[in-house]
Amino acid sequence: MASSVGFAHPTSSLIINKKDKCLSVVPSTSQLSIYKCKKPISNNISMAMATRQSERKPATTGSMKSPMTMTEKLLAKGAEKAEVKAGDNVWVNVDVFMTNDISGPGSIGIFQKEFGENAKVWDREKVVVIPDHYIFTSDERANRNVDILREFSLDQNIKYFYDITDLSNFKANPDYKGVCHIALAQEGHCRPGEILLGTDSHTCTAGAFGQFATGIGNTEAGFVLGTGALLLKVPQTLRFVMDGEMPDYLLAKDLILQIIGEISVAGATYKSMEFVGTTIESLNMEERMTLCNMVIEAGGKNGVVAADSTTFKYLEDKTSLPYEPVYSDALASFHSEFRFDISKLEPLVAKPHSPDNRALARECKDIKIDRVYIGSCTGGKTQDFLAAAKLFLASGKKVKVPTFLVPATQKVWVDIYTLIVPGSGGKTCSQIFEEAGCDTPASPSCAACMGGPKDTYARMNEAQVCVSTTNRNFPGRMGHKEGQIYLASPYTATASALTGYITDPREFLH
Repeated sequence: MASSVGFAHPTSSLIINKKDKCLSVVPSTSQLSIYKCKKPISNNISMAMATRQSERKPATTGSMKSPMTMTEKLLAKGAEKAEVKAGDNVWVNVDVFMTNDISGPGSIGIFQKEFGENAKVWDREKVVVIPDHYIFTSDERANRNVDILREFSLDQNIKYFYDITDLSNFKANPDYKGVCHIALAQEGHCRPGEILLGTDSHTCTAGAFGQFATGIGNTEAGFVLGTGALLLKVPQTLRFVMDGEMPDYLLAKDLILQIIGEISVAGATYKSMEFVGTTIESLNMEERMTLCNMVIEAGGKNGVVAADSTTFKYLEDKTSLPYEPVYSDALASFHSEFRFDISKLEPLVAKPHSPDNRALARECKDIKIDRVYIGSCTGGKTQDFLAAAKLFLASGKKVKVPTFLVPATQKVWVDIYTLIVPGSGGKTCSQIFEEAGCDTPASPSCAACMGGPKDTYARMNEAQVCVSTTNRNFPGRMGHKEGQIYLASPYTATASALTGYITDPREFLH
């Protein structure tokens, strides 16, 4: 078994055995099942060893010769093999392929060059095309990219092309969704047991559904468009056991910043990151998505959370297609195991200019900020805005710096204006945000998360200090190359907006 690890401070080193070892994995379901859903698809840190998990029988997949991890099983299933092991190179059949406006044109160009100008994609119902990055801009090149997607999708009769034509009013475009990784989940394209590849590094977000999901390059994407398959190397798996009751001042963003701070931005290079434990089981789907979203910031190939009743409930009104969950076996071999007692974790930030530059929020209380940004595939989901509204409500105060709100999708935008915030006396998020002096929620897109053209909403066009719920804080990431970005949870971002300094959310929540 792996050695347990104690943490006395966020900068403490982690002592682990780098050799493979057999570890017990706890699946969330006792047997393999095929599920079919109801509706059709719509167009100073103190850590200790975690408590032991309850025993549950592992599931198996096919005629298995050796125990496998969840990722190994997913790739074995996609390769139509009884078993695979870490290091194997296997041809895998793709269940869903996604591309967007910044990488789609290049992928399309390679597809047409290699397969022919008149070639057809391998399956028009398994290709999902989502404009989302540089949408609400007057930049001609950005607009041209969306035009290329449209022409290709119409020519190929792509079933799931989420188009936008009226940039002046996103609501006039019923097919437009917004950020691809959130839209994939909301529109029923994420299913346990499947292989999902996309031309965006944060495609790993979908691993929250118990599927293999990873980002690929344009050349690989061109090949997938033509064949529906790709040669993949089976990664080793790092196992993260997170137990303990989640404090009410923490969110999944704190969990993943803790992990990246421990193992570094290269600590999971070409490895799978599997998240288990009682804390993980308590998270809703959007929080699980936050966790898997940032495995790429640790260098991970993919992240996975075992499908359970939370997953199946979320999918009930999202897809009518059957799916087959898989789970790691009890004697599966893992590269390393990391254990955390989440009940002892404190709110975190990642200081400039790296996601692994971890610090306690309370240790940064003297850092003056210029702005706050709440949005992106990491921090622009419905639950993220509900968390922000909860803290604004608890404070009863107004923001002291410009606070930009960018819902990930049209559905999230609607939720901001319609969902009642618990304990608010009937107020919606939008009402609470207005009372707090925030900017009006913007049109759903990736917006300033990746900088973009200079007229992109909330882009950092000056050398400012920003607290952001996004995923990367490299120089120039949100615009100005001298800008400073502190990554944080929606709670910490909101608390910081209220004071004008980086602030521990416990100042308002307790």
